[in-house]
Amino acid sequence: MPEHVLTLNAGSSSVKFALFAIETNHPVPVASGQVEGLGAEPRFHTYIVGGRRHESTLGFNDHTGAIGAIVVWLTRAFPHAIIAAVGHRVVHGGVSYAAPVVVDDAIMSSLEMLVPLAPLHQPHNLAGVKAARKAFPGVQQIACFDTAFHRGHDFINDVYALPRDYYNRGLRRFGFHGLSYEFIARRLQEIDPVRAGQRIVVAHLGNGASLCAMKDGRSVATTMGFSALEGLPMGTRCGRIDPGLLLYLLQHEKLSAPDLTRLLYRESGLLGLSGISQDMRTLEASGSPEAQEAIAYFVHHIRMEIAALAAALEGLDALVFTGGIGEHSAHVRAGVVTGLNWLGVKLDAGANARNAQLISSAASCASVYVLATDEESMIARHTIDAAGLGRPAAA
Repeated sequence: MPEHVLTLNAGSSSVKFALFAIETNHPVPVASGQVEGLGAEPRFHTYIVGGRRHESTLGFNDHTGAIGAIVVWLTRAFPHAIIAAVGHRVVHGGVSYAAPVVVDDAIMSSLEMLVPLAPLHQPHNLAGVKAARKAFPGVQQIACFDTAFHRGHDFINDVYALPRDYYNRGLRRFGFHGLSYEFIARRLQEIDPVRAGQRIVVAHLGNGASLCAMKDGRSVATTMGFSALEGLPMGTRCGRIDPGLLLYLLQHEKLSAPDLTRLLYRESGLLGLSGISQDMRTLEASGSPEAQEAIAYFVHHIRMEIAALAAALEGLDALVFTGGIGEHSAHVRAGVVTGLNWLGVKLDAGANARNAQLISSAASCASVYVLATDEESMIARHTIDAAGLGRPAAA
């Protein structure tokens, strides 16, 4: 049986996993799944390639339990699989990590220091590393960073207008969703190599949401910054906000730092605006004015940020929608693209309704795509390379 790599991708409300066989340096999917709905009603989905999908409920509601359930399922479903390495999505790599690394105790400690910068994700990412080290002793654990794809930004897109010493100390714009953007850059190269080298904005829209401006397949600018709070409104996160309002909440509303953290990360965004749900499917199905206003706010700010990134690129040749909302919400996509008609971007309404790959009309000056992202395969590729797996033996 060939060697395998396992990937773990712990998000704010889910844990995705995938098992890949290694064939000639390339990951070949074997099985995948996720625990979703953590914090609400968790369900465990599994899929074996060529087989059936299975869904079950879980009797716990945290990331640690989710990772444990995944390991148990894999052990039972693939008892003879040789796990040669485990690749992990780690949201924050800080200034020090711009490429995947093999995790040891020293690196683990340094990554734990970054938890305050990504409190919704980093603790769960590192819990996955710890659980995998325990479940697969002696197996290399590879950290693949969401911030790495953005580390080549020019100074003007990397800095805040604070005294320069803060920048030198690492208080700068990092950007996130890099593994997703890197996958989309490669996928676009496959389907439209001419557009792939031009001026592209990718909209990763999900419970976490951001945009990335790319040129020649490289990140030029992105909406998230020092933390995963900045930029677009999200499922439960506020997005861009006036710092003066935060000072007011601290000084006059007397919110404590933990209270403010909970407000900005867990009680705001679509959930806070609607008072109903953070789930776009629920909001679209709701007839309440609050739900519709929350969606309108989300769409409006996506349009504003796309326009800003088009300015950074000095033009726009392609727009790509990805992520759970980007891939599945024709309503959101239509609202965004219709509001960009002034840029010459035109929608093919029928193609959009079908969730087609190309949803722009023939009259559009920019191509508009709907592409499924695959962070797991990107993690697997990095893991194979970083762990030195799948290479033919030297003669």
